[in-house]
Amino acid sequence: MGIFFKDYESSGPGIAKNGPKKKGIALFFDIFLRKFWVLFGLNMIYFIFFLPLVLAFAALSFMKDYNALLAVITVCMIVFAVMIGPATAGLTKVLRCFILEKHTFIFRDFFKAFKTNFKKAVAIGMIDVLVMMSVFAAYNVYPGLAIQAGTKLLYVPMVLTFSLGLVVVMMNYYIFLMLIATDLSLKDLIKNSFALAFLGMKKNLISFVISTVVLVLMGLLLLYAPPLFMLIAPFLPAAQLCFIICFNSYPVIQTYVINPYYTSIGQVNPELTGGFDDIEEEAVFQDMGGKEKPVEKRKKGKGRHIS
Repeated sequence: MGIFFKDYESSGPGIAKNGPKKKGIALFFDIFLRKFWVLFGLNMIYFIFFLPLVLAFAALSFMKDYNALLAVITVCMIVFAVMIGPATAGLTKVLRCFILEKHTFIFRDFFKAFKTNFKKAVAIGMIDVLVMMSVFAAYNVYPGLAIQAGTKLLYVPMVLTFSLGLVVVMMNYYIFLMLIATDLSLKDLIKNSFALAFLGMKKNLISFVISTVVLVLMGLLLLYAPPLFMLIAPFLPAAQLCFIICFNSYPVIQTYVINPYYTSIGQVNPELTGGFDDIEEEAVFQDMGGKEKPVEKRKKGKGRHIS
């Protein structure tokens, strides 16, 4: 009788511990749907670190004093540049646990990763903000200069800046995942993420297209329906997009970074075997999932029942 009248008196065979595991798109939707509401909450934590950016945009709309406006925007951008890297590291840490289906405490793991990776993450965040500002400046400066000079050659540095920006975006698909999953130096993180931006190009393009479509829609909301944008932004799409990117990119890191490390020391990456300890603890109770016999329903009689 549908969802309202299920038979709770009999049991099924249970879930086998070593049963077949989902992969690919099936695994993605399995995890995404299970963590659907948790991602909303995770997005709310992450959104807090975008408040300096929100304040900067608000200042552009309401402040008339140019000097005061410049000071407010400068302070907001510095705070944002310092905080966004560690916050992204915290978000990535939790999402990686989701993808590997490891248990995680959202607040504890988020802020632990925030603190543990603070220095490297700040450097990465600063680089990202500088590149973002360079792309914005190139878009606003070079076309005007090209028109004034009467030559299209000035579009070349603009295209080069955009190309660099695109590479940095794709590097970000990997650098924070490697930051929280390995103990690589900042130099190696940058070098490896640059290489993976090209080695994982097919997956990168999928992530880029999905992200671009969603961000364009959010941008249109910001331009034409700011109240609706502010209503939606605390709940999505940052955590959801980061989940898609992490799910798409982490197998590439496993293939080219993590697996070769374990191979070099003569071990198998525990992430691929479904466990994170080489020696499994002795179980007090044996997992019988998938082996139990269904419990038959008790036949109703006319006798006396004791509740």
